[in-house]
Amino acid sequence: MLGEGIVWCDRAQALYWTDIQAGTLWRHAPASGETQHWVLPERLASFALCEADGWLLLALASRLAFFRLADGALHTVCEVESGLPTRCNDGACDRQGRFVFGTLHEPAGRGPKQAIGGFWRLDADLSLQRLPLESVAISNSLAFSPDGGTLYYCDSPTRIIRCCEYGDTVGPSRNFVDLRGISGEPDGSCVDADGGLWNAQWGMGRVVRYHPDGREDRVIPVPARQPTRPALGGAALDTLYVTSARDGLDEVALA
Repeated sequence: MLGEGIVWCDRAQALYWTDIQAGTLWRHAPASGETQHWVLPERLASFALCEADGWLLLALASRLAFFRLADGALHTVCEVESGLPTRCNDGACDRQGRFVFGTLHEPAGRGPKQAIGGFWRLDADLSLQRLPLESVAISNSLAFSPDGGTLYYCDSPTRIIRCCEYGDTVGPSRNFVDLRGISGEPDGSCVDADGGLWNAQWGMGRVVRYHPDGREDRVIPVPARQPTRPALGGAALDTLYVTSARDGLDEVALA
């Protein structure tokens, strides 16, 4: 199980997330306790809510597609990095409603991941462009500041969360948080109304909030060794939800 991509839908008052390896989209409404799921034809890495009610934009392993919840209709928008041994990974919408996402390397066998993936943006006209950021082995931590002027991202194996000026063009990048002193890796992130970045740290069993200047603010332990992505939700947007993964963990580690 590889839980990821968690997003709160204020309109539906529900959480959406994916189990990547199972190719399954999940929805849970905390108020009613109702849970639903949809099985997809390939792995689902991340997604975005659409303005049209009942539709999502999916970042499947090899392509972007619109998905209708009512009947499971799937409409491909475009292929992504066709011909490369990569798949889509983390993604988030910018303040203009454009979908920004990254890819990761899937080497043959158990070989090491190489920095051949990239970051992409799907614009309103459904054109796809690669953002002028460094190539990555595992894209992660995609999030935007409240004013939309800063993009956060990382290449997880480097253990450094980066940021850059963001708009129609992308400005120079700089290190935001250097985590090379921890044994885990930065995974997914979200940003709160005050501009704090909440980062799930794989292998560390925690979510950490950082001030907009990169200072560590607070550490939230979670009962899962491999948290993958946080999301703020609930009627008042004051509840922190976190997905996690059990990939590679034995029964002792899960106890």
